[in-house]
Amino acid sequence: MNIWRPVEDTPERILQGELWDVLVVQRVVRNGGGALAFEGRLQRDADEAFRLLKGRFSAHGYTPVLRRQHGRDVIVAMPGVARPGGRGRWWVHLGLFLATIVTTTFMGALLVGANPLFHPRGLWWGMWFAFGLLTILGVHELGHYVAARYHRVAVTLPYFIPIPLGLGTFGAFIQLKSPVEDRRALFDVGVAGPLAGLLVAVPLFVAGLMMSDLVAGLGGAGLGKSLLVDALVQWVHPHPPGYAVSLHPLALAAWFGLLVTGFNLLPAGQLDGGHIAYAVLGVRARWMTASVLLMLVALGWLYWPGWFIWAFFVALTGLRHPMPLNEITGLDGWRRLGALLSVALLAVTLTPSPF
Repeated sequence: MNIWRPVEDTPERILQGELWDVLVVQRVVRNGGGALAFEGRLQRDADEAFRLLKGRFSAHGYTPVLRRQHGRDVIVAMPGVARPGGRGRWWVHLGLFLATIVTTTFMGALLVGANPLFHPRGLWWGMWFAFGLLTILGVHELGHYVAARYHRVAVTLPYFIPIPLGLGTFGAFIQLKSPVEDRRALFDVGVAGPLAGLLVAVPLFVAGLMMSDLVAGLGGAGLGKSLLVDALVQWVHPHPPGYAVSLHPLALAAWFGLLVTGFNLLPAGQLDGGHIAYAVLGVRARWMTASVLLMLVALGWLYWPGWFIWAFFVALTGLRHPMPLNEITGLDGWRRLGALLSVALLAVTLTPSPF
């Protein structure tokens, strides 16, 4: 006697059923951690397919990931759905920012040769430096933050890092709390920071130059001039040989801001330029990172030892960049033009010998 039993709805059956108008399934692969990979041919544009599957899969507790491998379209169903985190501890961000104001004010005064504890104008000069540097860093991170929120990526407020050495800070960063959906969003988040930072760094540098003094040749080594810095100096303070510009603390802060912007535009690892490179090249960007790593080592050997530190940082973050959820959709024409602009900005903001 035959006994009828209902067919059990397994996750594989349920998820494959959601693909009926999205993917012609040719093969199903069970990956580790409960992930399921459906290989075949997309019936829709990758953008549209991802939007459909994001809603369908999330109802079953899965997140779709789109890839193209060996000529096949692959939709991976990853267990779990990323949810935006809470509001975070705002007081941590505020406390770090206030501490960074103190350290950058103190170190900025020392950089211009005035100990704020003893020199009557040291505190004032240090405040100019802190204002310029933190404005550039803050606007830079705000650019990332706004772009991330625009693309519905959960993100923290900026973390400023105070340190009583060097510039008084190791910079600032934001932390992404959910995956980036596609390469277009990754490009926007990556490029928004440097562009926003430059929009304030250039005017602040010009304003600082206008408050700077033209003096007889100081002798000794000076700060390196990138193409952009040299053009701005010659525009605001044209001077004959034998003279030099003694930078106001605001101009000095903006000079460092422009330099850090150039560093971040290097197309490698987890730097802003690395995000841009991955958005353009996809997984092939790892070869770009490897090339930049070798170039930094060469620059450190030939010009400035500080390049070794940046090479170490790039190597520490790894050659591989985290993939967005939708790996298939590439950049449009405007974003590719923006990528070329970022290369041009890198060329005019960096110099082989900053110091």
